[in-house]
This record gives sequence, C-alpha cells and structure tokens, in this order.
Amino acid sequence: MTRLEKVVLPKLRGFCAGVVRAVDIVERALALYGTPLYGRKEVIYNGYVVDGLRRRGVVFVESLEEVPSGARVIFSAHGVSPQVRDDARARGLKVIDATCPLVTKVHMEALHFSKRGHTLLLIGHADHDETIGTRGEAPAVTLVVETVADAESVTVPDPSKVAVLTQTTLSVDETREILAVLRRRFPALALPPKEDICYATTNRQDAVRALAARVDLVLVIGAPNSSNSVRMAEVGEASGRRTQLIERASDIRAEWLEGVKTVGVTASASAPEALVQEVVGALREVYGASEVEEFETVSEDMEFPLPSELLQTA
Repeated sequence: MTRLEKVVLPKLRGFCAGVVRAVDIVERALALYGTPLYGRKEVIYNGYVVDGLRRRGVVFVESLEEVPSGARVIFSAHGVSPQVRDDARARGLKVIDATCPLVTKVHMEALHFSKRGHTLLLIGHADHDETIGTRGEAPAVTLVVETVADAESVTVPDPSKVAVLTQTTLSVDETREILAVLRRRFPALALPPKEDICYATTNRQDAVRALAARVDLVLVIGAPNSSNSVRMAEVGEASGRRTQLIERASDIRAEWLEGVKTVGVTASASAPEALVQEVVGALREVYGASEVEEFETVSEDMEFPLPSELLQTA
C-alpha cells in the first residue's frame, strides 16, 4: 500500500445550526426532565450521536403509539405532519419540537400556497421524513417530484396555479435541473421568496467540490440514511474524484488507498467533529499520513434559539 502523505479538510464541515439545535434540545431536556424521554424517529440521522443519547436513556421510537400516554416526546429535526401533532395532542403527550427552523419555513410555505389554491410540486425524496412531514401539510394537493423524469411527466389540474417547494437537503445541481424543467412546463410556477435548500447543504456541497480539486480520494463522514450525507458523496463523484461515504474510521478499506497520496476528509451536516478527528487519527496512525492541512471555504455564524420551555435553569 502506498504510504499517505497528507490529509486535507475544509474548515467548513460537520454540524449545521439546525443539528446543533436539535442535539442541544435533547441534552437540555435530559438535564431538565431526566428519563423517561422519548424521541419520535432519530433526532438527527447519525448513529453515533443517536446511540450516545440512547445510552443516556432516550428511547427512540418509530411511532407515537410506542410512547406511553402523558410521556414527554421530542420531534426530530426533520419535522412532522399536522396529523402527528394531532395524534400527540390526543394522547396527552408533552411535546418538545426539535424541527429545524428551515424545515418549518417550508411547512409554512406549503400552507401559504395551498390556501391560495395552488397544486404543490414538492421536490424531494418521497420516503424521507422531511418530505413526508411537509407533504402532510396539504396532502390532497401535493405531488412529490423526485427526478427530472418526474418533472417531465407530472400533471396538475390547473397549470396556472402551481407552486414548487424543495426538501432542504437535496443536491443543488440536481434540483436546479428539475426546477428548470418545471419552469419550462409551467411558466406561471410560483416559488418561495427564498430557496428552500438550506445554506448549510449548499455550503457543504461547495466545500466538497473545492476539496475534490485538492486530493486523490474524498471521504465523506455521514450516515447512509442521511440525505445531506449521500448528496455530498454524490457531489464528490460528480467532481471527478473517487468518493466514499463512511460512518466511522473502521469503515476505511485499505484498497481505497492504493496509489493515493492525499486524502480529503469532510463531514455532513449531521456528523459530529469527534468522528472527523477519529478518521484523521486513523489516517495518520494506521495509514501513515504525516501532514494535516485545513483550508477556508465560507464561514457560517447561523444560530437558532432553543424552545422557550427549555430556557429555564436546569
């Protein structure tokens, strides 16, 4: 095996403001209320983080039916439909909402356009929790568009009353292609005042492009069920650089490093810095990298406030 020379990392990597907020919400709830504490779905898509919270007593469930009546439950960063909120209310659950504010923005747009009689074209992955939650705001008038082919074939009752919304964690390039088709087919297409793909998704995809230009191999740390993680890996490949999505240092395979002198490492918006340091440590100790270099892309200073009920003194 060729001995590695360098590990390169963009300074912009890892947790976004929405993920920081969601994890802080669970930490704060544990400090204030203790256990039992339930989470409907994984609060973020990262097994390392979720397993750590599970060890501290958080019980993650797929359905509210698994939560005892009257118990305290956290909604994940990906958001939920109004039906889920109604179900929680009916069962007397004490809800703490960790929905990312940028996801909530898309929900509000769905309500805005649907109340004005628009058919909603929701660009996203139909089985993703975020898309399921957003679609739930106006299910009778929302059509999910996953691909360019879907955009070419989708039909609506009134082409003059169509609006488009977007899952926040999509590929910027692929979404642009889908949107171009929809604009061509529906000239009256209504769009939100600001695009729905979040700043953190865009910034991390841009950082992957910049990283790919500097290295022989890109490692993206993230979860395979995380849309923003998978999209980052796709961007690396589309940039012409071999890219692997990994969850931990133990996922690195020696054959990937044959003939490689420089490895790029970055982390998705739901992957913690602890995993970055674990991977960099393995590349140094196991694979012989002697130099670690960071480079600037853009900086982020976004912060989202915690829910008011968690601001009391623990």
